[in-house]
Amino acid sequence: MTEAPGPRLYVGLMSGTSADGLDAALVCFDNASPEILGHRSITYPETLRRRIRDAASAPQLDAAEVMRLDRELGELAAAHVVALLADTHTPPGSVAAIGSHGQTIRHLPEDACTWQIGDPNRIVQQTGITTVADFRRRDLAAQGEGAPLAPAFHAAVFRSKTRNRAILNLGGIANITHLPADHAKPVTGYDTGPANRLLDHWVYLHRREPFDAGGTWAQSGQCNAGLLESFLADPYFSMAPPKSTGPEYFSAAWLDSQLAHHPEVAPADVQATLLQLTVHSVRQEVDKLDPQVEELYVCGGGAENGHLMEQLAEALAPVPVADTSALQVPPGLVEPVAFAWLAQRTLMRQAGNLPSVTGANDSVILGGIYPA
Repeated sequence: MTEAPGPRLYVGLMSGTSADGLDAALVCFDNASPEILGHRSITYPETLRRRIRDAASAPQLDAAEVMRLDRELGELAAAHVVALLADTHTPPGSVAAIGSHGQTIRHLPEDACTWQIGDPNRIVQQTGITTVADFRRRDLAAQGEGAPLAPAFHAAVFRSKTRNRAILNLGGIANITHLPADHAKPVTGYDTGPANRLLDHWVYLHRREPFDAGGTWAQSGQCNAGLLESFLADPYFSMAPPKSTGPEYFSAAWLDSQLAHHPEVAPADVQATLLQLTVHSVRQEVDKLDPQVEELYVCGGGAENGHLMEQLAEALAPVPVADTSALQVPPGLVEPVAFAWLAQRTLMRQAGNLPSVTGANDSVILGGIYPA
């Protein structure tokens, strides 16, 4: 079944595990490469960011608070789309669908459970545009991890016929996609471990800053070898893929339990060591990939962290490291464009997951459709 003639534009919405804001992109997929017609980002107010993070990390969920957040985030997402369309002078009737990732509150692949909030009913009601949401649970129902989902988009848009590439997304959690040049070889991808979420948590705790701009605070510290060794001893880093994780696992409590054995490490040195945890966990996964990676492209908020990018380039040399703007998609827009693409796949009744990535037993159509 193919999509009936009609609107060809899509909006993708992404709020990642860092829970720091919402990115939106207006995209046309008429050509081989996505054409980004407009984009808009907002930063969550600090009170909302803290509420999301508290809800996501609480040992026991507060159902009433999660329901309130579900409503508020749905309304905020709808207003964000309306503003994007106004900015780009785009009539809502020219948009086929909104693909909304939602805000992850729990991701428990070991229990085949995941939960993203940001009520799609409110998005469709306030925008008048068909909305596709809840992308992850169908893959879990097919015995997959439910994550990562972006590798299917990476394969469609970024794969080369001559170079073995890797795409590294540095969000709250880091995930990697391996794109062999030989298209007979499967695409693989998985979460490598923590990235921005723990860095953001630690800098906020000690400096009341939402993130370590440019990695300057981490750069002022020294990586503690003993603490880094303790971090990397966590069983997650030795697990074979498919695997996925989230802030439920790599949480503030996880960090506190690690630091309890290293009370002597100064706060700036903890930040430096957390940054090296991201670098080392990525490097050890890149070293395992076969065929060998010949070039790596970074997307996500971590691409804006100059010190992190420098350390990755040093650790992965001679593999060249660049951000995805070199592939015509700005690093901050890869994920919202990916969820616009997934929405299109859903409306066209085409599979959106890659079993070689998630471990699902079948290729399945993702998401629920909320018709306008």
